[in-house]
Amino acid sequence: MGEWFRRQVRPLADTLVATSVLSAILVAGSISLAQSDPTGDPAPTRLRSETVSAFDRYEHLTEERNEAELKRGSRLLWIDSLGEPGRPEAYASLKRGEVQVHQLTTLDNGKPIVCPGGMIHHWVGVVFIPGAKLDDVLGVLEDYDHQSTIYSPDVERSKIESHDGDHFRVFLRFRRHKVITVVLDTEHDVRYFHDAPGRAHSRSSAVRIAEVENPGKSDERERQPGDNGGFLWRMETWWRMEERDGGVYVQSEAASLTRDIPTGLGWLVGPFVTGIPKETLAFTLEATRKAVLGRGNK
Repeated sequence: MGEWFRRQVRPLADTLVATSVLSAILVAGSISLAQSDPTGDPAPTRLRSETVSAFDRYEHLTEERNEAELKRGSRLLWIDSLGEPGRPEAYASLKRGEVQVHQLTTLDNGKPIVCPGGMIHHWVGVVFIPGAKLDDVLGVLEDYDHQSTIYSPDVERSKIESHDGDHFRVFLRFRRHKVITVVLDTEHDVRYFHDAPGRAHSRSSAVRIAEVENPGKSDERERQPGDNGGFLWRMETWWRMEERDGGVYVQSEAASLTRDIPTGLGWLVGPFVTGIPKETLAFTLEATRKAVLGRGNK
């Protein structure tokens, strides 16, 4: 009897279990797709006022910290805050051509800032460009009309909308891909500051961010900012440049706001909103170094 059960009933039970598991997967998939549009993109999500308020507080405190560090005028790179042997190892890696990237968190009176309905991403990175001068780096960073070439494929289109001395208003179209592809039309207000011989910094705020539907097609259109997929709602950037050690150290710090990860869509949204900020920062610094070195070799 035991042998007969093992040969006849057990395979049937296994089949039923497998069928149940498969059905559960299909049902879960149907639920996920029901929350997405026909292209597989997540349904639009509205930017809430409390989400904006949380990010504004985060940005304000981060700006205060940056201003205090710049006023101090020394130990301007984040790696300078590392102890032994972290700091010398980080500088050695920069001299080898590597990019140092680190995640930051701004606290409010020692406590994390809760961001309901959204996620705040905060990263800082440093690169060293040997043989470069400060003006070489500024020449690349301020060449917004050609950033679609310098930072391709992340930047698809770029142009200066207005320019008055060290104040720029620029347009950038971002194309970013990770599981899904998102195209964003953005406008930025950028100001540059010359702090001392061989040292400068800049401050950039994205004043408009709009997701683009059907980019490059006849029916291309922008979604209403703040009422879209929520892949980038806000972006603030701080750059520092310091000429020493036979080259220029370039640091970029970026804080951005995206939607949170909705239940059932982590497989679709998660990799984009959590992976893109760090990868984009590292790519931007690497591309900046490459562009500066390329111009110096001409």
